[in-house]
Amino acid sequence: MNLREIVVVSGKGGTGKTTLTSVLARTLAGSTVLCDADVDVPDLWILLNPRIHVEEEYIGGDKAAIRRPPCDDCGLCVPACRFGALSPENGKILLDRSRCEGCGACTLVCPRGAFSLSPALQGRIYRSETDYGSFWHARLVPGGENSGRLVQILRERARGSAMEQGKPWILVDGPPGIACPAISAITGCSVALAVTEPSRSGLHDLKRLGDLAARFRVPMAVVLNRSDLSDDGARAVREACRRKGWPLLAEIPFLEGIVEDLALARIPGAISTETVRRILEGIETLTADR
Repeated sequence: MNLREIVVVSGKGGTGKTTLTSVLARTLAGSTVLCDADVDVPDLWILLNPRIHVEEEYIGGDKAAIRRPPCDDCGLCVPACRFGALSPENGKILLDRSRCEGCGACTLVCPRGAFSLSPALQGRIYRSETDYGSFWHARLVPGGENSGRLVQILRERARGSAMEQGKPWILVDGPPGIACPAISAITGCSVALAVTEPSRSGLHDLKRLGDLAARFRVPMAVVLNRSDLSDDGARAVREACRRKGWPLLAEIPFLEGIVEDLALARIPGAISTETVRRILEGIETLTADR
């Protein structure tokens, strides 16, 4: 079976990445496994209405813990913590683990050895079912670390489910930007589908995504969302796609129906079937040999 993985990406939040992912999920219903890799701010679940079947803890990097005794609240640890996780209050030293970065400075300066580092809960992983297919998603706790590793875990779980169920597609709602989570999301995928806007910032972000995809040898295609908001911006995106060799699979104008559906937590129905068909045909062409 030729298992193909589409990772929908964008240079920033708000371009329509998750919206497009949900529309593709509906079209591929029954033949795909879904994954929300935007673990810092996951919101695909709002449109998919998942039914959670399995929930597990995601344990990430180390954080400090304080033991009483032997802590005698001497306060030597407070100035050593650069992240403000330790503070004095009413004669006691308080530890805010949500601010701890696990640097271990407290363990070095404490004369009584009251501090230790231990793996901490960083989030939760979910396996759910939706009307469109199995769905792997997660949520980091506020300030949770190791989001790149969590993205990798979700992609591995989604691939395992697709192989077990005999599904030919994996559809991933990727993180925005080009940082570690985005790198983890596109590495080794079949195609990165970049959603952009007709603006200078949109074009700048698109070029950065293109550079990232090229570095990891991942083919990239483009969808231009809200394409009618700027004629000059749309022309600039088209020209960049032509020069860089990025297939521009579709241009979607601003549609009030999309806004109305999203406000009601519904997958938008305003994007035409023909537009979605062109996107999927373009992806099939790009991934035919991968």
